[in-house]
Amino acid sequence: MANFLKKRMPMEFYLGVVILVMVIFFSLTTDQFLTIRNLLDLSEGYAVSGIFALGLFVVLVTGGIDISFAAVASVVQYAIASLLLGGYIDGAFQGIVLAVMFGICCGLFNAVLIYYLNLVSIIITISVQSLLFGGLMWLTNGRSIYDLPEWWTTQHEIFPFTLGTESYQIGLPFLLMLILTAFTWVVLNKTNLGRQLYAVGGSQESARRVGIRVGIIHLFAYGYLGAFAAIGGLVQVYRMGEVVPNALVGGELDVLAATVLGGASLTGGKGTVLGTLMGVFLIGILKNGLNLIGVSSYFMNIVIGIVIVIAITITHYKKRKETNVGFA
Repeated sequence: MANFLKKRMPMEFYLGVVILVMVIFFSLTTDQFLTIRNLLDLSEGYAVSGIFALGLFVVLVTGGIDISFAAVASVVQYAIASLLLGGYIDGAFQGIVLAVMFGICCGLFNAVLIYYLNLVSIIITISVQSLLFGGLMWLTNGRSIYDLPEWWTTQHEIFPFTLGTESYQIGLPFLLMLILTAFTWVVLNKTNLGRQLYAVGGSQESARRVGIRVGIIHLFAYGYLGAFAAIGGLVQVYRMGEVVPNALVGGELDVLAATVLGGASLTGGKGTVLGTLMGVFLIGILKNGLNLIGVSSYFMNIVIGIVIVIAITITHYKKRKETNVGFA
């Protein structure tokens, strides 16, 4: 019976246990953690990371990897802001559509280089990240943009509520992340396209033999991440009220770690949308809790690194065990 339960327990169960333990620990060590204000701030603060992670997860499912998404988001932010201030585009609809199209183009560019030229994905995306971010900083000299249109920076009240004498609201970034989560779940779990994405990640050769157009699947996956990178970039500006060219670059490891912690395999074909989201908030809870109890940011990185190593080790151990059982 114990072996049966062990086999049936999904990755989300273990993530849930870890998150619960962390919540209990930080609740006992600081009275600032388990407050509505802190939890709402935490959910909104990691909404952008969640959007990035959802897009990256789709790429990881196909067996690829792309860490240029933060640079894409930064370039999209600056480009749209500059076009708006220059009077070349007008209004929210044009700005959002143009941003998403630009993000998709960046993703397709990566996919073409990786699949059709048969180049290593991590090397290509590191190069594209360096090219985009370096070019952005060189052209802008690192200058931020503050004078943005109201539709982009005005904070909207979403589901406001009152408890006692305090007023709260669910942030638009968190709500948007939930909508994109539901959309991604439907794509991956309820469509033929989603099944093809997992099939390509499991074995490209097998997928090709059953008639799946592997190149098209790669184009879709990287384009999907590009679109989500653009959306995440726009949401970041909405939260901060300004465009800072180097605000997003540097957090790629946290996003990658969150997707891997969520059960995604670096070799493709595995993972769930729910697990990805749980991985994002596991990282968020860990960082937030350690910060509240006064742990140094340097030590915080050490703790997160240890958690990531343990999680990846367990994942690979389970995979090797499953493989050995399959050959037995």
